[in-house]
Amino acid sequence: MTVRTRFAPSPTGFLHVGGARTALFCYLFARRHGGEFVLRIEDTDLERSTAESVNAILEGMSWLGLDYDEGPFYQTDRFERYNAVIDELLERGLAYRCDCPRERLDRIRDMQMAAKQKPRYDGHCRARQVDPAQPHVVRFRNPVDGAVVVDDLIRGRIPFANEELDDLILRRSDGSPTYNLTVVVDDADMGITHVIRGDDHVNNTPRQLNILRALGREPPRYAHVPMILGSDGTRLSKRHGAVSVVAYRDQGYLPEALINYLVRLGWSHGDQEVFSLDELIEVFDITDVNKAASTFNTDKLDWLNQHYIQHGDPKRIARLLSPHLGHLGIDPSTGPDPVDVVVAQAARAKTLVELAEISAFCYVDFDDYDPAAAKKHLRPAAREPLARVRAELDMLALADWQDAELHRVVERVAEALELNMGKVAQPLRVAVVGRAASPGIDVTLRLVGKAATLRRIDRALAYIDARAAQQQ
Repeated sequence: MTVRTRFAPSPTGFLHVGGARTALFCYLFARRHGGEFVLRIEDTDLERSTAESVNAILEGMSWLGLDYDEGPFYQTDRFERYNAVIDELLERGLAYRCDCPRERLDRIRDMQMAAKQKPRYDGHCRARQVDPAQPHVVRFRNPVDGAVVVDDLIRGRIPFANEELDDLILRRSDGSPTYNLTVVVDDADMGITHVIRGDDHVNNTPRQLNILRALGREPPRYAHVPMILGSDGTRLSKRHGAVSVVAYRDQGYLPEALINYLVRLGWSHGDQEVFSLDELIEVFDITDVNKAASTFNTDKLDWLNQHYIQHGDPKRIARLLSPHLGHLGIDPSTGPDPVDVVVAQAARAKTLVELAEISAFCYVDFDDYDPAAAKKHLRPAAREPLARVRAELDMLALADWQDAELHRVVERVAEALELNMGKVAQPLRVAVVGRAASPGIDVTLRLVGKAATLRRIDRALAYIDARAAQQQ
């Protein structure tokens, strides 16, 4: 048997992180077992499904690197097939037409709720012959006795009494098939062997198993993944921050960081925290997924993202950084090679957005000094060291504008003025960067370049003079 899994999102919005984790689990399980991963777009909700949502799903899958072997298949292309199956069930007496008006259904539901009974259709039309020419729905004739057992790969055996299950609708009065019918037909026709999906589908599974058995098809194995919670213990939603995969990309997260983080939400392999995709394919097992819900922790995601920024290929990180510099109005070609910036700054940023923001000084002059840094370091006592450094830097040839020579300039000035290096380097750093944090002063000066360095030192000297004048 070839393992075949599927990810089957509904295109009514973006690809959210819960869906992405489900897709990841499906992908890893298929790859681990040498199987096939299918993408199916369940777009039968004609009112809410949009082309934009489909594109967002495909874009998110592509960014995460979750390549599928077949698809995307669209359910709206298969209505003829679904209706053929429904007609077959009608002919075999395994489904029936129902013309109960909404008023009657609402009344029955209210009575059951008042009696503290589980609301379900009462089978009024089971033995009736409803005129096919009149408005009606088609219902599945669910078994009335016995039980159906879901042998869940994560949750274990879950029994459901058939008497508790509804005669669910297979085809609406407008002729459109319903979810529980379409998903069963698709899984059977596409040879899906393992259905990995959210645990909000647990109650659908016994109904789908009964339909599969009515069709004489071997059911797949099921694994229902627990939900992801926000920090307040409620289901993850927009109010907890970004939940769209593409939004995380736009906020400067790397796909490998989000993949690594999502797989660890409810799954573990010893004490290991960092996994490459190849490692995950080698060790992932769906039966090791925890039954309990997981809580989304942005701090942990940030930690992983910083790890991948710091240890990733600088050329790749620089390529991914460039658009974020562009969003700040910076043309990376007008300053240092972004690869050099990444090498210097990678350990200082949690996201590519943050990396772009803290590296902007390499390309453009800053607007204002950090108030605390300016107050502490751009004082009258710093004027002479800054002026001496500026004079020596001005004499330095462009060919010598390298780390070692720049370091020697700062060191010579400190020795000449009998100051420790910090008394020279920190005022210089604030003058050139605008704040008290940056890479080593030699690296900082090299990245900023000679012209900008001299210009910014002149600005700092003028700032010191103006500040001294105000205090007189």
